[in-house]
Amino acid sequence: MQQSHSQDIDPQLRALRDAGCDPIYQEEASGGRADRPELARAISALKAGDVFVVWKLDRLSRSLRDLLFTLEAITAAGAGFRSVTEAIDTTTAPGRLMTQMLGAFAEFERAMIRERTINGLAHARKAGRHLGRRPSLTGQQCAEIIAKAESGQGSPAQLASLFCVSRSTVQRVLRAHRERLIEPSKRA
Repeated sequence: MQQSHSQDIDPQLRALRDAGCDPIYQEEASGGRADRPELARAISALKAGDVFVVWKLDRLSRSLRDLLFTLEAITAAGAGFRSVTEAIDTTTAPGRLMTQMLGAFAEFERAMIRERTINGLAHARKAGRHLGRRPSLTGQQCAEIIAKAESGQGSPAQLASLFCVSRSTVQRVLRAHRERLIEPSKRA
């Protein structure tokens, strides 16, 4: 499996033929793209005992995460994996060890990203920043909706149309208002 993007791929093809590859799948799309039909075709054609060979890892994937997903798919098919240039071969014990080490590093990277994200969100909350989507209504608009609903000047559907929001948004505003009214009476 290799990709060509206006480059001379003859050395790649020669190396794959010398490695005994038949058939050879050629992908025109970049290794960084998610939709690569030839890669999908090559993986779906694998049978138990086959070996999926690439000229170089960066011809297969541009990210460790994507590489690991691809290797999982190859393993799930019961096939091995070999990179001609990097001398990685999962049909050997050292090759399997190398793949497991890559997986461990990817798992560590995901854990670090998750930890940084959680810390960043906590810091933003502590700093008083609003997280998520911006509210579709201002405080003044919410007050107007409550006043109009309480005085019978419109149904939730009519108020939603008037304020250019969904009916469920109006219902959420009214429900939150009712809950705020109920809370003080529970304490008394």
